[in-house]
Amino acid sequence: MSSEQFEKIHELYKDLYGKLQETPQKLQECYGEEKKKILREFDEKQKEANEMLSEMEYELKSAPPTFRHQKMSKLRVYRRDLVKLQMEAKYNALEDGSKERRMYTLENENGGQLDSQRALLLQGTESLNRATDSIARSHRIAAETDAIGTDIIEELGEQREKLERTKGRLVHTGENLSKSRKILRSMSRKIVTNKLLLSIIIILELAILGGLIYYKFFSKG
Repeated sequence: MSSEQFEKIHELYKDLYGKLQETPQKLQECYGEEKKKILREFDEKQKEANEMLSEMEYELKSAPPTFRHQKMSKLRVYRRDLVKLQMEAKYNALEDGSKERRMYTLENENGGQLDSQRALLLQGTESLNRATDSIARSHRIAAETDAIGTDIIEELGEQREKLERTKGRLVHTGENLSKSRKILRSMSRKIVTNKLLLSIIIILELAILGGLIYYKFFSKG
């Protein structure tokens, strides 16, 4: 809602309503064609005023609930005042003491009942609008909750994929460690074997060396 637009229309309406309030007195002070002209101008201005009220109601649709309810109550008062002003203007447009005025008075009494019914209808419409707004808010909250749930599911899916990739890397690392252990055991066995062969070779060389020494120094004596 544009509060600036609402206040702008509101000020225009108050100026227009102020001009409309002058009409009943003018109608009492004029006759004939002049009276008809003023009445036509009144009807046009009243139509314009009703359009302004409709525009203000439209601007209030997206307003915060507290502000909207407060202003809607004021607009209902404006509509009632506008209807009363219309009845007063049309009443003053009739000739004093005429049969038409008496009939118009009777119609106004019936019109009062119609106004009451219209006020009740407007209240029912407002209640329906509030219920509709409440349902719309509920739908919006449900949609937001659904979107959040979807995001969480997608995030959990991504985390699961990461965990599965990590698990795969761990399995691959475990296999590499097993291979490394096998290689180390093989190397260890080779080292032991080489040490054993080296020891045997050393022993044989010592035995040969001992035999040569013995043959050289002791066999001739």
